[in-house]
Amino acid sequence: MENAPVDRTAALRLWEEYRSARPDLATDPEPPSVEYFGDHPELTDELLGLVLAGTKRATAALAVEFAAAGDPLPRVGGHWIACDSSGRPRVVLRSTELRLGGFASADAAFARDEGEGDLSLEYWREGHLRYWRRVCRGLGLEWDEDREIVFERFSVVWPPEHADG
Repeated sequence: MENAPVDRTAALRLWEEYRSARPDLATDPEPPSVEYFGDHPELTDELLGLVLAGTKRATAALAVEFAAAGDPLPRVGGHWIACDSSGRPRVVLRSTELRLGGFASADAAFARDEGEGDLSLEYWREGHLRYWRRVCRGLGLEWDEDREIVFERFSVVWPPEHADG
């Protein structure tokens, strides 16, 4: 089962609300990307739930995923909109830290900030290995632990009821 298509009209409306309220931060030259966490509805909603609960403030993606989608890599200060599995935009996120590295470069602090499972590096490694093997298969690639990973920390900036202090 796949996630529903994103509601781009609602995402732009959410972005414009944020831009009106925070023109000092919403300085991206283009509207932000509209994305999902995960690759299937159950995972998408689970991970978004962790964001909404304040537990998840980091994410990691293969650099090749951005290239395959034709998207630029994130940049510090840039924004993106996270949707639930129904395609409904829920939050505007702002990248606060980015780092490129291999699988082995993930550390316990990053695993904890991802907010998944028992927050351990071991849990992070097991879950991300499964996920990236699926992603690579979908892209017709072999998984390799030396593949470049985009490690990103973020804050939730909109809507106000979910925004970080």
